[in-house]
Amino acid sequence: MQENDSKKKYYLTEVDKIENSIYCHHDLMGEIYIETHAHKKGQFIYTEGGIVYIKTGTKTHFLPARHYMWIPPRVEHSIFPSTPEVIMRNLYFPVGKTDAPFYHNVGIYPVNELLWHLLCYTRKWDGDIYKTDEVRFPVVTAFKLLLAQMATSPLMLTLPRPKDPRLEKTLVYLKDNLDKNISLTEISSHLGMSERSLHRLFKSDVKMTFIHYYTLLRMFKALEYVLEKKHTIGEIAFMVGYSSLPTFSNTFLKILGKRPSEYLQGNRIYSK
Repeated sequence: MQENDSKKKYYLTEVDKIENSIYCHHDLMGEIYIETHAHKKGQFIYTEGGIVYIKTGTKTHFLPARHYMWIPPRVEHSIFPSTPEVIMRNLYFPVGKTDAPFYHNVGIYPVNELLWHLLCYTRKWDGDIYKTDEVRFPVVTAFKLLLAQMATSPLMLTLPRPKDPRLEKTLVYLKDNLDKNISLTEISSHLGMSERSLHRLFKSDVKMTFIHYYTLLRMFKALEYVLEKKHTIGEIAFMVGYSSLPTFSNTFLKILGKRPSEYLQGNRIYSK
């Protein structure tokens, strides 16, 4: 209970206490759920050791190891790690109206080597960093500038949450049967709807087709399995309904930006 209270205090009271400071915090998350909240500062959040689920509005974002998410000021979000071993590294920056568009939009990006080494350099820092700090402040200020300069197009690691109860029921059914190759025909029959009506419902509610939504769901689950390191790539492909390993690998690459084997190779973890 005390640990939960400590997390709550940090996220809800400490970050914005000093308006012009840059706040730094690295932490082993455990199984702590961070309730919906917002900051006056923009948040850089990087994860190691698994996936962090971040909800903003009607979307669930999947933040995998070796990637970071930028959350602009005043964007409400909640956070939940996939495993107790997840480490989150956070930097919170004041953001002005004249700052680059990058700082005003939610996005998930891969971490390149320069950002990664700078982040590791900060891993023992904690709390507010002021302009008067001649050692740390120039480092974190440069870090903020580099985010916008080095950012590529954000990765679409986001799954909209359906509003319609029928699609919520569909989502449960898909999650429970990911090892099968489920068709729109099967889903529409399960719901007692025509294929055309279900197709239109997906387009109007989650703004994408059934196939796209289903593919994202399968790839995000596959990513969880990859990072767990308990199964071979071939086993994972079968577990999310793919009988062809090349098709699975190519789809994974298209959605997540890397092949499954590359995620395993790039998942370096440094202790706090």
